[in-house]
Parts: sequence; structure tokens; C-alpha cells
Amino acid sequence: MDSNRGEGLLGRTCVVTGAGGFIGSHLVERLVADGASVRAFVHYDALGSAGWLDGSPVRHDVEVIAGDIADRESVLRAVEGADVVFHLAALIGIPYSYRAPVSYLRTNVEGTLNVLSAARDLRTPRVVHTSTSEVYGTARHVPMSEAHPLQAQSPYAATKIAADKLAESFCLSFQVPAVTVRPFNTFGPRQSLRAVIPTVISQALAGSMVRLGNLGPTRDFNFVANTVDGFVRAGSVPGVEGLTFNLGTGREASVRDVVDIVGRILGKPLTVQEDDSRQRPAGSEVERLLADASLAQDRLGWTPEVSLEQGLERTLAWIRDNQDRYRSSEYAV
Repeated sequence: MDSNRGEGLLGRTCVVTGAGGFIGSHLVERLVADGASVRAFVHYDALGSAGWLDGSPVRHDVEVIAGDIADRESVLRAVEGADVVFHLAALIGIPYSYRAPVSYLRTNVEGTLNVLSAARDLRTPRVVHTSTSEVYGTARHVPMSEAHPLQAQSPYAATKIAADKLAESFCLSFQVPAVTVRPFNTFGPRQSLRAVIPTVISQALAGSMVRLGNLGPTRDFNFVANTVDGFVRAGSVPGVEGLTFNLGTGREASVRDVVDIVGRILGKPLTVQEDDSRQRPAGSEVERLLADASLAQDRLGWTPEVSLEQGLERTLAWIRDNQDRYRSSEYAV
């Protein structure tokens, strides 16, 4: 990334909700490296876990606050005094949203409302809200700019559209300085088996057979370091309040393509077995996603620097070293 990557956050107080998660933990580490004072808001559990931050080298360099994003008071306390709030806390598993849509409503919509309300009350200088490319549904045209129509093809996507519109409304109605980032399919170390790339890699490391659902859908896969750089820029570049930014590479790859690349990296052929239990319901599968990220390039100075192949090599190396964390034989909902 370029030399201007994060100086705007040096010495600033940054709150990260969902800090113990996949992208959140990487963002926390990047912010610490950039010299920010970081407050990590994680979901409370009885074991006192801070998620992926528990094993992070920056664990003792950040203030960890345990709470619940759906609890307004705990959010308000976490946000107080922040210069920037990076709001990543969400339920993200698409298959589970078919089973428990109310929990997604409470976390993704009410939780976002709590963050925006706290930022309004406390006059927080910048809120970076996390969207997802799933809000677009199957591409009606490619590449997909931020003006692409929104279509909820899962309860998860519906809650994220609602959250995006809350951020938009608070910016227009109450002048909350919110910026929305819309990552396309982020992958990398620490991602769970709910996502296709760790599913492919963990099975490929265990044998030569990979069980998957639909092989045809295409995605714009983006390595986590690229995505995190987009977040940092959205939190530090002046004059972008009220805007939404796609974070994608502009490269399209199918699930089948990912299997082939992983096989080449490992130096062995992989056989794919289609598993009906891993299929999305009819009408819910998003068949195609491909980003137009020119707005992020123009306004944030953001370009993805880690390629799909480089990212897969790094992710594979990490999963190989952490195979005990993955149950490759099970389908993670």
C-alpha cells in the first residue's frame, strides 16, 4: 500500500465493533500498526473470549470491551470519546439466516441503529459502516457500481440493506458523518468454514476430494489486507461522508476456478463432489458478483495490491499451520 495509507489515524481513538472477528481482528492489527489508539468491542461470552484477538500479537496494545451490539447502553459506553468508529459487528452466515432471521434483524439492524444513535448523541467525527456485496443480489450488469440496484436474496442480505439505509438516513437526517464500505468477497487467514475459500483449502489439505455446493457462481474475491486498507482510508480520508464505496478487485472467478487454483498451488489434482446439503434455496443463490471499485480508487486512493493467487497462497499457508482449528469433514452453517 502507498505511503499515505494510515497517517490520518495516527494518535486517533478508533473503536472497532466486531473486533474479534475475521476482518475485525485484521483491522485492529492494522490500526495499531498505524499508531491509532484502539478500543476493541467484542461480543461478551462467559469465557471472556476476545475472539481472534486472543491470539493476536496486539492483544495487550488495545482496550477490549465486551458487550452486545444489540444493547444500546454498552454501545454508547464503547463509542464515547472515539474519533472514528469502524462498525463491523454483524451476523454474517447466509445459510443460518434462513433458520434464524430474527437474530439477524436484532444484530445487524438494531445493532447498527445503536451505533448510529451513539455517534449522533456523542457527535462522533466519523463512522465507517460495513455493508456487503450480497446487497446487490445477482448482477444485472457488470461491473457493478454503487448505483447497482439492491436485491435481498437472503434474510442476511435484507438486514444488511436495512442497515445500509439506516446509515444513509442518519447521514442525511442528522448529519452523522457516516461512510459505507461495501466489501466484495473478502478472504484470508482466520476466515471460518462458512466461507467457500477456507472450505476448499481445508478439504484440499486433508485429501483430494472437495465437497461443495454450486460450482458455477462467480465472485470478486478480495484478500483481507486489501479490504482492511479500504476501511482505513474510509476512516481517514476527508470529505467522503455520505458516500458508499465498493471494495473489490474487478476480477471474476468461479468456485470451480478457486478449486483449480488451490490444486495448482498444492501441486495435486482435486476432485469435486457436489453436495446438495450445501446448496442455497432456489432463488436465493447469487450467481454473479463483479465490482466496479473506481469510486474507491478516485476518492480514497484505494487499489487492491494482493492478487487472488497471492492471497490464496497466504491463506493456504495459514490454514496449513492451523488445521486443528478446522473440521474439514463438517459443513459449517
